[in-house]
Amino acid sequence: MSVMVSPVLYSFRRCPYAMRARLALAISGTRYELREVRLADKPAAMLSASPKGTVPVLQLASGAVIDESLDIMRRVLEVSDPENWLARDDRALIAINDGAFKQDLDRYKYPDRHDCDPLVHRQRGLDFLREIDARLAATGQLCGPDRGFADAAIMPFIRQFAATDREWFGAQPLPHLKTWLAWHLASDLFQTIMVRVPPWSP
Repeated sequence: MSVMVSPVLYSFRRCPYAMRARLALAISGTRYELREVRLADKPAAMLSASPKGTVPVLQLASGAVIDESLDIMRRVLEVSDPENWLARDDRALIAINDGAFKQDLDRYKYPDRHDCDPLVHRQRGLDFLREIDARLAATGQLCGPDRGFADAAIMPFIRQFAATDREWFGAQPLPHLKTWLAWHLASDLFQTIMVRVPPWSP
């Protein structure tokens, strides 16, 4: 019988939910085993830990399972938070990101799946980005001059929105958001969590 000696994270490199979990794990200095999964062929071990079958899934050394990305972030940062990310949280803003903005993002990126007009949802998403841009104009990061929890929780979704049509996004007057996004994407932290690894197999 094998004994788990460190937490295990089931992840998918490009998933924004998994990205923000990996960002928090990395900044906290948490040692863990990364298991990259194929979403079309999810491993039985992940489904046993979390039957809902979505990433990320963090299985602690105790055997306890956390399968919501924000809960993973808060759990690891409560143990170790060297940059004081938890002091720069904004639950209301994150709720808009995870709710209305994510819905518009999905329908903008995958209109055929949702049988909708992607331009309607692109415009709604742009309205959210304008709010973010105005906020960043005053503070640089979402909750002050330093990166924190809110930035890590929201940035991966804005990255995905921006990448859907790079030419269109590049033409939008969002100078502060573009600077913020480019800074995060170029950071050592982001580069570290985006290293490609082969899919895990037991």
